[in-house]
Amino acid sequence: MTLFAFLFVLSILILIHEFGHFIIARKMGVKIERFSLGFGPVIFSLKKKETEYCLSLIPVGGYVKMAGENPQDELRGEIWEYRSQSVRNRFLIVLAGPLLNYLLGFFIFWGVFTTGYPTVTPRVGDLVKDYPAEKAGIEKGDLILKIDQKEVKTWEELTEIIHNTRKESLDLLLKRGEKIFLVTVFPRQDTFRDLLGREKKISLIGIKPSEEFIKVKYPFLKSGFLAGEKVFFLTRLTFLALTRIISGRLSLRESVSGPLGIFFITRWAAELGISTLLNLLAVLSVSLALFNILPVPVLDGGHFLFLLIEKMRGKPLTVKTQERIIRIGMTFLIILMLFVFYSDLLRFQVIDKIIKLWVR
Repeated sequence: MTLFAFLFVLSILILIHEFGHFIIARKMGVKIERFSLGFGPVIFSLKKKETEYCLSLIPVGGYVKMAGENPQDELRGEIWEYRSQSVRNRFLIVLAGPLLNYLLGFFIFWGVFTTGYPTVTPRVGDLVKDYPAEKAGIEKGDLILKIDQKEVKTWEELTEIIHNTRKESLDLLLKRGEKIFLVTVFPRQDTFRDLLGREKKISLIGIKPSEEFIKVKYPFLKSGFLAGEKVFFLTRLTFLALTRIISGRLSLRESVSGPLGIFFITRWAAELGISTLLNLLAVLSVSLALFNILPVPVLDGGHFLFLLIEKMRGKPLTVKTQERIIRIGMTFLIILMLFVFYSDLLRFQVIDKIIKLWVR
């Protein structure tokens, strides 16, 4: 079931991305020779008109092969050849892949917010010893209804209020069994590192969430607004993280995950239900779009770079120069993938499990 969920998520991401290139190339009159889901040996293929549609053995990628795309191929100057198209048209063809992934993420978020998604309730699952909540008499199992007269329905809303408060005291309305009563807590400030590795001071009262979930959904138009906010947040977070990784202020190993990491995260998401799995799909789709526009040869961003150079020079780089740059880009990506794969092995303690099995 986990493998099925993983392949489902990966296939949707790749299919949408490549379909973006495919549909715009077709619109521009470019001949599509092959549309493949996956790499390597072809398992199944179907030819329709001039295009071969394939399912290949290795399901961690895909590609659209366009006529006249390879710099080594001789051009005839026909409109159906990719490189015979204008720089503008080629830019749009390349852009369509990541753009469709980006839009997919937005619309999935919209659907999830509209239909509802599971989230943790503001019920106290446990208490941290010697923290304000324990001292105020809060007990495990108490349901927090309001904080300073503000209603809270989810754990996320609760932590948002508590972490950001700078007040000396907070009034919590609690429900314990059939009894509803008010307690006053005095938050303490602690320093922690956020997702970007930055030190921040937050207020804490020392409570942990329970395993109780409720389904939260919003009106259609508000869901669209929330989806836009979510996509903007992920975009901003991604570029801030990249900036901090490049400057050395954020660890690459702790902030990036590859196919193995996605496999384990997908397993967790699948166990929580379809809404959580769709939410993960949306996050990955937006992340894939942003990753693909990085100016690294082999990625779509690398193609943007070549097109920009061509526009500025009035002619493309020589085939030899392009091949050298692509080889450098490919080497960089392979090293990055190996590093991320190794980091995922350590993070999910797979290496330790393999060693134990080997010793036995």
